[in-house]
Amino acid sequence: MFKAVIRMRLEYFVKKYFKTHGQVKLVVVTGSVGKTSTKMAIGTVLSERLRVRLHEGNHNAELSAPLAMLGIEYPDNIRSLGAWLAVFKAAKQRIIEPADVDVIVQEVGSDRIGQVPHFGTYAQPDIAVVTAVSPEHMEYFGTIEAVAREELAVVNFSKQALINRDDIDDRYASYITNQYISTYGSDSQAEYYFAKKEFDIKSGFKGDMIIKDLEDPIAVTLMLLGEHSVRPAIAAAAVAHMLGLSPDEIARGMSHIRAVSGRMNVLRGQQESLIIDDTYNSSPLAATSALKALYDLTAPQKIAVLGSMNELGESSEHEHIALGEGCDPHQLAWVITVGEQAEKYTAPAAQARGCSVRSFASSQEAGAFTHTVMKHGAAILFKGSEGKIYLEEAIKVVLHSTEDEKQLVRQSDTWRLRKNEFFASLARK
Repeated sequence: MFKAVIRMRLEYFVKKYFKTHGQVKLVVVTGSVGKTSTKMAIGTVLSERLRVRLHEGNHNAELSAPLAMLGIEYPDNIRSLGAWLAVFKAAKQRIIEPADVDVIVQEVGSDRIGQVPHFGTYAQPDIAVVTAVSPEHMEYFGTIEAVAREELAVVNFSKQALINRDDIDDRYASYITNQYISTYGSDSQAEYYFAKKEFDIKSGFKGDMIIKDLEDPIAVTLMLLGEHSVRPAIAAAAVAHMLGLSPDEIARGMSHIRAVSGRMNVLRGQQESLIIDDTYNSSPLAATSALKALYDLTAPQKIAVLGSMNELGESSEHEHIALGEGCDPHQLAWVITVGEQAEKYTAPAAQARGCSVRSFASSQEAGAFTHTVMKHGAAILFKGSEGKIYLEEAIKVVLHSTEDEKQLVRQSDTWRLRKNEFFASLARK
């Protein structure tokens, strides 16, 4: 009851804020994968001209999303009435003050049916971006059709929508009633797409950003790794164009986009190795895309450290086997797994393909093994879910410098305590 009252009050403040500050645009990002990267890319490009508010974390839930839109910090003690009264006071002040931003970029997450539609009861986005429809939280959603209905619900209560053509199947079009839709992606049939000319790990992607109602392409450089990492940048260019930024502003903004921590972030490893840190979370689409990015690199040795993908429900066995079947023995010197599902399903599937495989319960053990088998100049992918996997701890074992640990995810004191307790529980088994 207490949480419900707080939520309703926060939603009231959000409605009041946009009614008072009608000139402030709201851009919402949702989808199965890539929300935070897309949000940050949009914010980066829009900042070339506009004042932007966004939360750099993934504050996308029932209480945190309204606070992020209002630019108010999430209270340390959510059970404290005094803390929430201070939040309400700050919200009222935010409403009566002159607007300090031109656009708010907000991600909206969902781990059960109804959360995205509920967002539409208190906010109407000017632009909604849907990044993907793919298996996620399947133990709660049950079917991919339920996921599609949930994620695409945002399209129908937004003024305009932008949909990723690459990662959203056409068969879900029947769930959409809004006619004001554009598409983006790597497909030239999209209204907004990127035509790659060349790629180099040091200088990134070079190519043209194509916007179909612009006569000339926009030459851009993207300091990103993996073709799936380019899609957030394309979405950012599309949103910027829709909000009136010039081609020059779009090009400059895109050149400033960088990987978010734990999301295809390139780090220096020992022995001049290259580490692909994709440890924030994992899902079938994201893991497959990350493997492809590793395959596209040129390196004397490639290693994939793959953690279990959580919350897949009844589809977990199938999806983990499919990931193992995507491990190419001609590309990978080692497949190293962490977690029960990866050991049970991914490891045997990769081994059946001819890969050299080792499995561990602990990411720390996996990191230690990686250290023993890595060669000079190796390219190593670390990809896994959050809960009970924590592959960022494996990365620490092979990092070039402990100074780079600050670029890893989940390094706060709270997270360190939680992870230490988990690793201690494994040691007791």
